[in-house]
Amino acid sequence: MRRPSVIADEEARLRALAEYGFADVPQVPDLDPITQLAARIFGVPTAVVNLVDRHNVFFASSVGTDHIESSLAGREISFCAHAITGDDLMVVPDASRDPRFHDNPLVTGPTNFRFYAGVPLRGSGGHNLGAFCIIDTRARPRFTDKDRRQLSEMARLVMDKLELRRLDVAGRVSQERFKNIAATSPDSIICADADGRVTVWNDAAEAMFGYSAAEACGRHIEFIIPDNLRDAINEDRVRVAQGGPSTLVGRTTELQGLRKDGSLFPGELSLSMWREEGAISFGAIIRDVTERRRHEDRLYHLAHHDQLTGLANRSVLRSRVQDEVSAGRPASLVMVDLEGFKEVNDTLGHAVGDALLRETAVRLTNVIRPQDMAARLDSDEFALLLMREDDPLKATGIAESAIAELMRPFELAGQQIHIAASAGVAIYPAQCGSAEELLGNADLALSQAKREGRGRRTLFTSALRDAVVARRNYDLEIRRAVENDELRLFFQPQVDLHDGRLVGAEALIRWEHPERGLLPPAVFLPVLEAGPLAAAVGDWVLDTACAQAAAWRAAGAGALRMGVNLFAAQLGAGDLVDKVQAVLARHELPPGALEIEITENIALDEDNSVLPPLHALKAMGVGIAFDDYGTGFASLSLLKRFPLTRLKIDQSFVRAMCSSPADAAIVQAVTYLGESFGLDVIAEGIETEEQKERLLRKGCTEGQGYLFGRPMPPADFASTFGLGVEVRAA
Repeated sequence: MRRPSVIADEEARLRALAEYGFADVPQVPDLDPITQLAARIFGVPTAVVNLVDRHNVFFASSVGTDHIESSLAGREISFCAHAITGDDLMVVPDASRDPRFHDNPLVTGPTNFRFYAGVPLRGSGGHNLGAFCIIDTRARPRFTDKDRRQLSEMARLVMDKLELRRLDVAGRVSQERFKNIAATSPDSIICADADGRVTVWNDAAEAMFGYSAAEACGRHIEFIIPDNLRDAINEDRVRVAQGGPSTLVGRTTELQGLRKDGSLFPGELSLSMWREEGAISFGAIIRDVTERRRHEDRLYHLAHHDQLTGLANRSVLRSRVQDEVSAGRPASLVMVDLEGFKEVNDTLGHAVGDALLRETAVRLTNVIRPQDMAARLDSDEFALLLMREDDPLKATGIAESAIAELMRPFELAGQQIHIAASAGVAIYPAQCGSAEELLGNADLALSQAKREGRGRRTLFTSALRDAVVARRNYDLEIRRAVENDELRLFFQPQVDLHDGRLVGAEALIRWEHPERGLLPPAVFLPVLEAGPLAAAVGDWVLDTACAQAAAWRAAGAGALRMGVNLFAAQLGAGDLVDKVQAVLARHELPPGALEIEITENIALDEDNSVLPPLHALKAMGVGIAFDDYGTGFASLSLLKRFPLTRLKIDQSFVRAMCSSPADAAIVQAVTYLGESFGLDVIAEGIETEEQKERLLRKGCTEGQGYLFGRPMPPADFASTFGLGVEVRAA
C-alpha cells in the first residue's frame, strides 16, 4: 500500500483547517442535503465530505458510512489523503487493480471499496482541507467528463457552506480578527456598530452591492436591505443591543439583498456579534446565492428526473407511490416495456434510439391525465402512476391506449420505425396493502404480459403472485437437490438412420425427487436455468457426460459423440472454452467426441457474447449444434454468422410430418439448409418406421427418438448397446 504524498506546507494547511472550528463540532448538518444528492445522482451507496487532519480523517457529512469502523479512519489508508495532494479530481475506477490501493484495508476488508472519485476541497487561502468524494463497492470503468463536472460542481457547493462556517467561527473571536479575514474573503463582509452603522465594508461587498467603502461606511445598514425586511432586522438589532435574544445571530438566514441600482438578489446571511470595551458590534457575511441556486436546482432535477426524457425517475416514482399508499389514497400503476428497442439501437444507432425514447415519453404523457405521473424506470421500461384511480377497467384502458400509441409508427431519421409494447397493471388498495406490493404486482403483471406475446396488457391477479412463490419454493428445493446429489443424467441414443448403428448420445438431466419420484426436465429446468445454480449444474452435466462418453468409447462405442446442452449462464460466464478444454483433457477425449447444443433463443439473447467462445470451440474441433431449430425467431442470418456444425430438427415437426404437408415442408427445408450450409442434420422425436423412411428420403441420415430408445439411465444404455460401463461423477 502506497502512503499519501507529504504536502509541502502541511503546517499551514492544518492552521487553515483549524479556522473552521471542527475540533469543537466536526459535523456540518448543512452539508447533508449535498451528500444525499450526490449518492442519488451517481447511484452510489456512499458519499462523504472528508476533512483530513494531521493523523486522521473525519466526516463533516456523510451517507452510507455506518459500516466503516473508526479504526479505518486513519489518514495513512484514506483515499482522500491522496486526493488532497493534487489539484484536480482523483478517480480510481477499480481500487483492487490500482497499485496504490489494491492492498488497502478499505479495499481488502469488509468495506470492499472498489470505485472512488474525490474532488479536493480548497479553502480561500489555497490549501486543500479534504475532499468531497463518492464511493462504490463495484468497479466503474467509466466516469465521464459530465460526471466529473457534476461532482466538481457539488464540491463547490460544499466549499460555499464550509466558507460560511469559517467566517462564522472567526466572527466569534473579535472584530479585529473579523476585519483581517474580511480583507481577503471572496464573500461580502460587513461590520456595523450597535446603532446599525457600517464600520467595515470589504471589496467583495463593493462588488456585490455596487457601493464603494467610502459610500457605505457610516451609513445605516438598512440601505442594502429591502423595505419588507428592514423592520424585522432593525428590531432584532435593537433587542440584542438592549441585552435580549437574537433570532438572527449565530445562524444562516436566506434573504434578499438590495443593490445600488435597485435590483434584488437572493442572498445568504450569517450574522455574528461580539462585545469589545463594552460596545456591541455586528459582523455580517453575505453571499449572492443566485449561481448556487441555479446549480442546486439543476442537480435536484438530475437527482429526480431522467436526463434523456425529462420524466420522473425510479426513485421519484417509488416516493410518490409511497406517498399515495401512506395517505390511503387509491392508485393504479401501469408498467410499460418497449419491444424491439434494442434492435433500433443496434441497427440505427443510439442517437435514433434516444430520439425514440424521448418521443415515447411524449406519447405516454399524452395518454394520462394532468394529475397522473409518467416515469422512466430503465432503458426501455416506463411507468404510469394513475392518482386516485382504482377502477380496473379505466386503468387497463389507459394501458391499452399507451400500447396503441407506441405501436403507431415513429417518424425518425427520415424513416418509419415500428416497435411494440407490453403493459402490466396493478391496483391499490384492492390488490395490495403497501407501496412495495403495488410496484411488485405491476412488475409481475408486466412479466406475464411479455410472456403472452407482443402488444399485450395484463391485470395483476393473485395467481401471478402464487406462481412466484411456487417458483421460489422450487428454487429452494433445487438447491437442496444439488446439495443432496439428487440430479441424474439420462442418455438418449442417436443413430444412423440407414442401419441403426449407434453414433452418439444426448445427455439429458433428470431429478430424482425424494417424494415425487423421477421428474422430467420440463418440470424444473426453467427454474434451474433462471437461478444462480445454472452454471454450476451445467458444469456438472458437462463433466459427467464427458466422463461417461470416455468410458463407453473405451468399452467399444468407438467414435461415439456426446451431445451436451448448455445453459445460458455457462455461455455468459466467460470461461466456457477453458472449462471445455479442461474436461476433455481430464477424460482424455478428443474434441470431436463432444457436441455442444444451444437453442436458437439462447443465441438470440446472448448473440455477441456467445460468438467468440463458439468460434474457439469449433476451431478446437468441438461440434456446435443448434437444438430445436425452427421453433424460435432465429433468422437465416444466424446460420451465416454462427460457427455451427449441425442442425437438430425439432421433434414437433418430425411427429407431424406424415400428416401435415406444412411440417413435412419444414423438415425438408431444414435438411436443405443444412446441406446448403455444409452442416450435418439430425432429427429428434422419431417414433415410427414411416417417419424414419421419410426422413431418409428427404436426405436426413441421423436421428433420435423412441423408435431407437427412450432417455435411459447409464446402466440401461450400456446394457442396450453392449457397453457395460456406467460412470458416476464425483
